[in-house]
Amino acid sequence: MQVRDATARSVAATARRSQIVAATIDTISDLGYRQASFARIAQRAGLSSTRLISYHFAGKDELMRAVIADVSGEIRDFLTERLRDLPDRRSALLTYIRARIEYTATHRARMDALMSIFLEFRGPADQRGDDSAAERRTLGYLQDLLVAGQRSGEFRQFDPFVLASTIQRAIDSLPFLLRTAPDLDLDSYADEVATLFDLATRKTP
Repeated sequence: MQVRDATARSVAATARRSQIVAATIDTISDLGYRQASFARIAQRAGLSSTRLISYHFAGKDELMRAVIADVSGEIRDFLTERLRDLPDRRSALLTYIRARIEYTATHRARMDALMSIFLEFRGPADQRGDDSAAERRTLGYLQDLLVAGQRSGEFRQFDPFVLASTIQRAIDSLPFLLRTAPDLDLDSYADEVATLFDLATRKTP
């Protein structure tokens, strides 16, 4: 009985944390990072008191890191599914670009909130919200992909770090662009970005 009760409490706690994270994302997306107080998040989540947030998260820093982890994990799963069993590095590069843009197109509130956190959040010792380790992992994946394409003869010779950084910036800037151009045709945007970097990496005859 005690094991069953403990399991039930664990499931309930996980569900409550997910509810709070989702409400935080919606609050930041609608009102901005600075206006996302515990009171507003609790109201959005339908909670009776901010103490229910404090019970699960030690403070706003911990809550913001939970939001970053939640969105980053979903992006990782989204990409993993689409990058499985591709025939070559060119296909992997173009699929990565299109999948990242597709995620932003279909999860605007989550990406808008993530962008706001990256711009505003400072953790302990004034650490930025954008996790440098996550950034290195992302660039590392792209660099490895580009290097592998060069070694296989699919890509021309270039500086993999420079091109990986440029590709990632073209993708990461999209939530900023959508604030000024909310009706942007994202299918066309994906086509143009994919074509741009396909041509940038392609070997000349």
